[in-house]
Amino acid sequence: MNTITKHLVYMLLVLTAYQVSAQDQDSVTKLEEIKATIKAQEKEALKVEVDQINDQLEADEISFDEAEVLKRLAAEKRASNIENRIIIAQNRLDYLKRNDKEFDVNTRKTLLSLKIGDDDNEILGIHTAVTPPKKDIRTSNQLIFAMGFNNAIIDGVNLDDSPYKLGGSGFVELGWVWKTRVFKQSNFLRFKYGFSLQWNKLDIKDNLYFVQEGDQTTLQEFDGDLKQAKFRTTSLVLPLHFEFGPWSKKEYDDGRIRYNTYDKFKIGIGGYVGVNGKAVQKLTYKENGDRVNDKVKKSFNTNTFTYGLSAYVGFDDISLYAKYDLAPIFKNQTIDQNNISLGVRVDLD
Repeated sequence: MNTITKHLVYMLLVLTAYQVSAQDQDSVTKLEEIKATIKAQEKEALKVEVDQINDQLEADEISFDEAEVLKRLAAEKRASNIENRIIIAQNRLDYLKRNDKEFDVNTRKTLLSLKIGDDDNEILGIHTAVTPPKKDIRTSNQLIFAMGFNNAIIDGVNLDDSPYKLGGSGFVELGWVWKTRVFKQSNFLRFKYGFSLQWNKLDIKDNLYFVQEGDQTTLQEFDGDLKQAKFRTTSLVLPLHFEFGPWSKKEYDDGRIRYNTYDKFKIGIGGYVGVNGKAVQKLTYKENGDRVNDKVKKSFNTNTFTYGLSAYVGFDDISLYAKYDLAPIFKNQTIDQNNISLGVRVDLD
């Protein structure tokens, strides 16, 4: 019995020693990773400081000797930072290992810190976990804004003879889109998709205004002195575009890879589909010597759904933008009218 007990104790000691050895090895590996990260961060920070000193030297703000002194002090500071941070990391690693917790060199980000006294003792702090940056971001998002001229293509009517003023008729678009790199290691082709609000306005001329009679909406002459007649439709659409053009790739010391199209030429081709809200017609006229403003909001037999083609060509964030509604403005009409727009588009990252 004693022999069996001795063997069991011996086996238990061997297993315990093995586990401790494995844990120690994991700690050494983790510490080496932490050291490498700290060194890379401090070296990158030193590079930024040296670049700033060189800029001051080129601008004749400091002498060559002063620049060398500043560079030496910056290097000494970063070396001390590396030494101190590694000691802190080692202590934190030991602490977390004792308490069975994971270590991350960027474990916390301070959102709010209230300190008191010469020793900066924190009496109130709000912290949050820091998510490490992704190695590769394939999908990004953008705010889009566009505006410009709007008019209508009418069957049998030249654009020069349009009943709508060119200067007063316009469109505005505001939306949010996502941009996804189609190919894994190339950013030449991107797919853009999202949602937008579109406002298309027609400024009617020649004393005409829209009149809805049953299922027909026609332009008729106003009985009186019509100063202004404006007709607006609002649409919620899903824009879809394939965008292509030059791109650049940047690799960072921490392993991150970023593909971008900053300061690059681009072309986007696609379309949109969506729904229309109620239309609005605003009339301004004189009646008995008084100025009257009428605002009528109803269907005007406008199409419930809208869809069309759109394209843009530009550089960096700004593009020349065109869109054409394949769906007529009004449904079931004797003569179809389709919105056409041309303007400027801004895509803001």
